[in-house]
Amino acid sequence: MQQTRIDQGTPYFVRFSDVFPTIESLANAPLDRVLKEWEGLGYYSRARNLHRSAKLIVELYDGAIPSEFAQLRHLPGIGDYTAAAILSIAYRQPYAVLDGNVIRVLSRLSKFAGEVTLARSRKILSDMATELLDTKAPGIHNEAMMELGALVCTPRNPDCENCPLNQVCLSGKSGLALNFPVKKKKPPTPHYDVAVGIISNNHDEFLIQRRPDQGMLGGLWEFPGGKKEPDESLRDSCRRELQEELGIDVMVGEALPPVNHAYSHFKITMHAFHCTILSGEPSSPKGLPIKWVAREKMNDYAFPKANRALFESLGRDACNT
Repeated sequence: MQQTRIDQGTPYFVRFSDVFPTIESLANAPLDRVLKEWEGLGYYSRARNLHRSAKLIVELYDGAIPSEFAQLRHLPGIGDYTAAAILSIAYRQPYAVLDGNVIRVLSRLSKFAGEVTLARSRKILSDMATELLDTKAPGIHNEAMMELGALVCTPRNPDCENCPLNQVCLSGKSGLALNFPVKKKKPPTPHYDVAVGIISNNHDEFLIQRRPDQGMLGGLWEFPGGKKEPDESLRDSCRRELQEELGIDVMVGEALPPVNHAYSHFKITMHAFHCTILSGEPSSPKGLPIKWVAREKMNDYAFPKANRALFESLGRDACNT
């Protein structure tokens, strides 16, 4: 649920838990299956880290999630917040959580003027959370603080009148709640044009490529292509990318409707073109897996949302290029 709303994440959680009901079942699953079940949630590094952590928990701790802070922090993807949440909620240990909701509550409660993304500010807020923690019921306390931020002390429309802390909240009493927390102004979100090639054969199979396991969207499958350079057209970009990625020369044909998609730190417009191979056999110089996949098997593979939108826009007749 990190950086994901509860109402959006819950169906994924239920499905994921049904498919992987135990740590052992998750640890033993192939990464492709894990990514497929995660498909649509974004932040795919979370899925890879969860998978790696499950393997380590089985190997090092006999399948039991550690109950010590240092051990938890050494697992991939587990930081201070997640470790504190696990220890307080699952093991009832006195660790205070500090997530976005709690930061907002504490900042407004105390009119904290520090810029909350800075490490020194996080330390002050973490100390404040620890001081306020109910050590007899740390899990309930932490969940209450997070729920307070999610449901009452919301980012844009805080319900100060009905807040249980309204008598002691410094910003709420002065009508300044929306001034907190203090955050650095974000720079403009960059935008990139991306050109990809839709290559099919006489067997109604599509050519797809797997992204490296490390890095953004790691382990997902995609139509080959990449970012457009400033001095080239979209068609030239598609041709160049397919030459660089697969070692093939192509004729760039009909364009599909563009797809707009926003990631956490940038936006893209994906431009897809039907392409015909003129020369060369597709292969990856970087050793990345590539496959010809039948139309009816495409849903077996995990794709980024933008690629999935492209695939779903393809008509049967349009694929015969």
